[in-house]
Amino acid sequence: MIIADTSVWIDYFNGVDNELTQHLDASLTEQTVAIGDLIFLEILQGFRRDKDYKLAKSRLKILTQYEMFGLEMVELCTRNYRALRKKGVTIRKTSDVIIATFCIAHKLPLLFSDKDFIPFVDHLNLSPALRET
Repeated sequence: MIIADTSVWIDYFNGVDNELTQHLDASLTEQTVAIGDLIFLEILQGFRRDKDYKLAKSRLKILTQYEMFGLEMVELCTRNYRALRKKGVTIRKTSDVIIATFCIAHKLPLLFSDKDFIPFVDHLNLSPALRET
């Protein structure tokens, strides 16, 4: 099972053909993709047309779903954010801290194109679903 970040889903829904979207497509076919509530929210917020919103919502709802944030995650997210800050790395978006920390805590590989996840891979054992070649 993998989690695909919003950055990959956006490309996927926009018809971008690259290694990441191909991996997502294959994983969807194999039914090995799960989605977090935060990612689900970010994706759905991006649709302008009701028709596209409804179609995406119906397709994403069939995936295995996780609640990514709750009281138990506050301490883990804080710890990871502070660990990276001590190394001189500032993560710009709290949502990225939550997504990365959730994946680390649940040992789920993350498929991403957002470079803000790289420090989590380099320093905090986030497992990328697709390694750069």
